[in-house]
Amino acid sequence: MANPFRTANPALDEKAFQGQIAAGEAMTVQGTVNKTGLLLLCVVATSAWTWGLSHSPNPEDAVPWMMGGLVGGLITAFVTIFKKTWAPFTAPLYALLEGLVLGGISAIFEKSYPGVAFQAIGLTFGVLFVMLLAYKTGVIRATQGFKLGVIAATGGIAVFYLAEMALSFFHIQVPAVNGSGWIGIAFSLFVVVIAALNLVLDFDMIETGARNNAPKYMEWYGAFGLMVTLIWLYLEILRLLAKSRRR
Repeated sequence: MANPFRTANPALDEKAFQGQIAAGEAMTVQGTVNKTGLLLLCVVATSAWTWGLSHSPNPEDAVPWMMGGLVGGLITAFVTIFKKTWAPFTAPLYALLEGLVLGGISAIFEKSYPGVAFQAIGLTFGVLFVMLLAYKTGVIRATQGFKLGVIAATGGIAVFYLAEMALSFFHIQVPAVNGSGWIGIAFSLFVVVIAALNLVLDFDMIETGARNNAPKYMEWYGAFGLMVTLIWLYLEILRLLAKSRRR
């Protein structure tokens, strides 16, 4: 029998809800939506800080905050995945830390390509709305075949990025993929599509958790998992727009 909890998002994989049965108040979809909104506010608050520093007379002041957010966000993400009961505390912390990174990165791209950050934000929320509408109307269904396809594609992208990172230590680059040519743009577009499709898996996972009476703290965990995908989607859209501007 197909596992209904399978997803490409490591924060919302098939093990996320195993054994998570509510003893008191249960998880709801609306509760998860509300908490996702709170996490978005956390991201905006801290991203505004590093954005401001990056546009100050001393933009290098933003670098320590960005590095701290990067390392701290990674650690907090792993803690949240392995200690789901801590999600009410670690999910907001993750959002705050990731905001520090996103604000700085967005400012860097904005200086090179004016307006690109706000375009990426608009497109990210546009994609979120379209994918949610497609999911709710049944245009896209999270069937087992769909899930396996998205999981395989996401895994392939992750392996490629890890290999590229390892090769960079030996000063080996992949210019065709990272460049602004048609290959580079096509690759970025492919990654954006896969990130968007991960949203469907996240929606399905959250609905399944609510339907199976997961405990209340899993609302924070579900919101955290959705934020992981949204942040990835935003960064990939930002990268795609930057490549298109360089042409």
